[in-house]
Amino acid sequence: MSVAVAIENLSIDFRVGSGRFSAVRDVSLSVADGETFGLIGPSGCGKTTVLRALAGLNTRWSGAISVFGTPLTAGQKITGETRRNIQMVFQDPYSSLHPRHRISRTLGEPLAVNGAENVDAGVRLALDQVGLSAAIAGRYPHQLSGGQRQRVAIARALLLKPKLLLLDEPTSALDVTVQAEILNLLNDLKAAHPMTFVLVSHDPGVIAHMCDRGVLMHRGEIAKALDRAALAELATR
Repeated sequence: MSVAVAIENLSIDFRVGSGRFSAVRDVSLSVADGETFGLIGPSGCGKTTVLRALAGLNTRWSGAISVFGTPLTAGQKITGETRRNIQMVFQDPYSSLHPRHRISRTLGEPLAVNGAENVDAGVRLALDQVGLSAAIAGRYPHQLSGGQRQRVAIARALLLKPKLLLLDEPTSALDVTVQAEILNLLNDLKAAHPMTFVLVSHDPGVIAHMCDRGVLMHRGEIAKALDRAALAELATR
């Protein structure tokens, strides 16, 4: 099986006052093409920092990162086909959607920029794929429920048919019932449109439900590699 993500000796520091804080230290991992891979651990353990480097949102890192065989370069933005192949769904769907843009614009602009012939049809299809009606297109984010906003965020991430979807605590801001709906939606979408997922969560149950493998992080380092059985065991503790 081919490798979708390869990370070697990734380290990320942040300046804090006159000193530096080491958020990630010598993290190495690989994710197979088509796999759902989990990063689990408490808040502040470095899991989201790893994800943001992989997404190109933080370019100040050292080590090596490659996505589908293409190396990322520290200090440079991700561009071209690699940029289209990597999309991210954030923890808080409200803050990730422009509050003054209708959903039709939020979903339509990426389609228009990339030359879609029928943007309105593309928006309707995107909403349908995540179980939302076409009427949602005319609404603003504040007019939607938390679950609906996260479905829109997922629809936006899937617009350009990415090969790698990064999920940063995608259900933590939602109530328990809606959490299950979103997780099942993600699994259904992955089955219908082959993708690789990297999922960040502090919840062992979410990781066990979604992931094939994962790692447990602690204080910026990988504390333990987890196979399917180990993930299931972690969720029962």
